[in-house]
Amino acid sequence: MRVIFWGTPEFAIPSLRAIERAGHTIVGVVTQPERPRGRGRKPAPSPVAALAQARSWRVLTPEDPRDGAFVDELGSLGADISVVVAYGRILSRAVLDVPPLGSINLHASLLPALRGAAPITWAIARGHAVTGVTVMRMVEEMDAGPILAKAERPIRPADTGALLSARLAGMGAALLAETLARLDAGPVEEVQQDHARATFAPKVDRSSARIDWGFGRVQVARLVRAMDDVPGAWSVWRDQPVKLFGARDAGGAGDPGRVVQADPRRGLAVAAGDGVVRIAEVQPPGKRRMEAAAWIRGRGPGVGDRFE
Repeated sequence: MRVIFWGTPEFAIPSLRAIERAGHTIVGVVTQPERPRGRGRKPAPSPVAALAQARSWRVLTPEDPRDGAFVDELGSLGADISVVVAYGRILSRAVLDVPPLGSINLHASLLPALRGAAPITWAIARGHAVTGVTVMRMVEEMDAGPILAKAERPIRPADTGALLSARLAGMGAALLAETLARLDAGPVEEVQQDHARATFAPKVDRSSARIDWGFGRVQVARLVRAMDDVPGAWSVWRDQPVKLFGARDAGGAGDPGRVVQADPRRGLAVAAGDGVVRIAEVQPPGKRRMEAAAWIRGRGPGVGDRFE
């Protein structure tokens, strides 16, 4: 089939490669315009754009994908279908209907659970035991279209947002390739979502990544794992924001937010609402991520210090 691929972050790369390996023709790749990236915050193409440019595929970076001239340009590509994987914008009906087979989307949850921008993050933070990927036909309402295929996997106790994202990206790519093969062969059954069972996974902002030490130790550890590695869960120590990684339940007790262990060898432990959380790594302001023990050996916190 002739495919227009829509995607922006690293999560979309396995899907784009799977479509290429399956022998489909990539007639265009639509991605977000260049944005400041990396430590230098210099404008750079998205991961999807970089791959597309390396393959000499046509790259489109509209500021507004609803623009009439852009919609006309899509029509000129002669695509059979649009495939959308973490593009990052809501698409209009006019855009979705450009190809004769319409537009399908890979979403990183078991819809109708966790509709929205950050399903992987919130699956971990909310303590879900199982998650997965869904291929759906796109409609104008966010993540509400009929389902073409699903695959599930358990969330492991040590899964971080980054680890789970990588696993779901690979699983989703395989499911997407299978779904395209079925669509190429003929009509595919579409199952309507039960909208009454929908839950939502809003975009993660700075406030939602801040640790509330009054929460239980399990909830704090889940939040830290969910936000690892981007954007990073954080807390304030001596009026400075510090990102924390590798949290696990350590038992014990203490005043929420209080440092109960700051050992140059054993590392850092902080009290939560019902126990203690051990922290494996930290990222102080302007520094690289490091082991918590190394921070303590330098100018890190001591026992009795407080995270806010």
